[in-house]
Amino acid sequence: MTIILYAIAGILVLLVLWVIFTYNSLVSFRNRTKEAWSDIDVQLKRRYNLIPNLVETVKGYATHERELLEKVTQARASAMNAQTIDEHSKAENMLSSTLKSLFAVTENYPDLKASVNFLELQRELRDTEDKIQASRRFYNGNVRDMNTKIETFPSNVIANMFSFKKADFFEIEGEAREPVKVNF
Repeated sequence: MTIILYAIAGILVLLVLWVIFTYNSLVSFRNRTKEAWSDIDVQLKRRYNLIPNLVETVKGYATHERELLEKVTQARASAMNAQTIDEHSKAENMLSSTLKSLFAVTENYPDLKASVNFLELQRELRDTEDKIQASRRFYNGNVRDMNTKIETFPSNVIANMFSFKKADFFEIEGEAREPVKVNF
């Protein structure tokens, strides 16, 4: 009889340890995903800070491109005000598109392309775009791992019990899949 009680107690202890281990791993995945989003957010803020300087530099040379400069400014504001991952994805797609248009227009201004300020902003923006891409890959990898853990048995039982939710991937669409071209 005592052997049966010990066996039951052992099974219960193993079950409790499994629940604790699974819960802790889910918390770890969630925290790594939040940290990865924070990395993206830092790079997006860096990008948002570069854009006004870029717009001002271009404005000095391309005075009749006012509508395009306003579109870039609006796209930046929209991206900065995005709240969800999906909103960020859509806003960043729009911002990338308007930046591509801006750089295409600057081809018509040789003095602008030779400007030291413009070249430095161009380099900074290219560097920021690379960092955003790397951060997005890191984030999406963490989201993939967390979502897999939440969806697979038996960890999905614990995930549902403690209300762990799947995270959204940070995706780009269509022509925004290509990097913003800033080389002249």
